[in-house]
Amino acid sequence: MPMPQAGDQAPAFQLADQDGNPVSLAQFAGRSVVLYFYPKDDTPGCTVEACGFRDEHSALEAAGAVVLGVSADSTASHRKFATKFNLPFPLLADVDHTLSEAYGVWGEKSLYGRKFLGITRATFLIGPDGVLKQVWPKVKVNGHVAEVLAALKGEAPAADSAVKKPAAKKAPAGKKVAAAKKAPAGKTVSGKSVATRKATAKKAAPAAKAPRAAKKAATAKKAPVAKKPAAAKRASAGKKPAPAKKSAAVKKSAPAKKSAAVKKSAPAKKSAAAKKASRK
Repeated sequence: MPMPQAGDQAPAFQLADQDGNPVSLAQFAGRSVVLYFYPKDDTPGCTVEACGFRDEHSALEAAGAVVLGVSADSTASHRKFATKFNLPFPLLADVDHTLSEAYGVWGEKSLYGRKFLGITRATFLIGPDGVLKQVWPKVKVNGHVAEVLAALKGEAPAADSAVKKPAAKKAPAGKKVAAAKKAPAGKTVSGKSVATRKATAKKAAPAAKAPRAAKKAATAKKAPVAKKPAAAKRASAGKKPAPAKKSAAVKKSAPAKKSAAVKKSAPAKKSAAAKKASRK
């Protein structure tokens, strides 16, 4: 059967819950009913969805709604599933899948190339008057309960919720891809760049030290050259005054004394002898 749409009368039903108690749509007349179909008890996606309704069960009840889960599992399987995850709402056992067919969620499915018959995940919001208020076909479990609660409160149209929620889901997926792909690439590049920089730094370091060593060597060579002329100048300056003084003393004193003695004494002695000779 085709899936009923919003505005259609909700198909009536009566099935046993996990405790074997009969549950019918008629007993909830005047209240909203969240009827959600899921493929199988205690599987990853179905567990996430069930726990989502569990966590928001108080808010859903406060909004005037009753939550009912439906799958083709037995009452015993439902009881085990509800006990394991402390589910506070009824799980209906649609073993002969009559209710699933009435709501158009039973059909051929494919998993890993294998085709089989089963329940397609879907949720129906039934109004207090028994008319379908909202339908979610092919449900994505993440964020789905928030969509149902918003529609129940009339806070957001279902179309808006369906558009906004996938956008919120894609953001984390983008981050994961970036973290998985870009992070290793960034590390590899940074690792190479660091190695390259270190290698460049090591090669550049001797080049930087070489000019300094050359400057020091040049300074060391120039220093002795500068000192030697200074020492030579000082030595020459000390030696030249000494000869000047000696030569001056010799020239001035020695000739003066000798010439005076010769001139004064020699003529005097000769004249005395001459006088004696002449007297004789």
